[in-house]
Amino acid sequence: MAKNKHITEPDTFGYQVRIVRRGKESSRYFSHKLWGSKGKSLKAAITWRDQMLIVLKGSRTRFLKPPKNKTTTGVTGVSRTIKYDHRKDKSYLCYTVFWVKDRKSRNKTFQVGNVDTVTADSELHAFRTARLFRSCYEHAIDHDLPFNDGMFIGWKKTRIYENDTLLAVAA
Repeated sequence: MAKNKHITEPDTFGYQVRIVRRGKESSRYFSHKLWGSKGKSLKAAITWRDQMLIVLKGSRTRFLKPPKNKTTTGVTGVSRTIKYDHRKDKSYLCYTVFWVKDRKSRNKTFQVGNVDTVTADSELHAFRTARLFRSCYEHAIDHDLPFNDGMFIGWKKTRIYENDTLLAVAA
């Protein structure tokens, strides 16, 4: 973790610690005058921040329960759906992953293909990729890391889930 992550100096009189988890802010101001010096107030701010991160990590919920109609796979945040395209008069099998970025709900769809021509292998490939996507997202949240969904571009041509590094994240 960066030495002063979550700590700012909003004015010349002290340090401010702000930690936001699931839309709730925990904050505290550390006055240089109250703590005796600029160095002591920074040390107190770092100590308080580290203690709060431990407390908040233990009590935090990673994600909300998805709606009941979104749990068709048994994996939280991953659903299997069939989408109908009226223009082409065709149905497509998809796996959709629900996640949050910048405090907004997002989804990533892994479209398997036309339900009439889908193979078991292509469906399993899409499901395993969707499950890995969700696991990588949860790992990023658990470790206060930014989530990079860019590695899933071109997922149909590569079996990302066979990457040993990512398998360690998914486990």
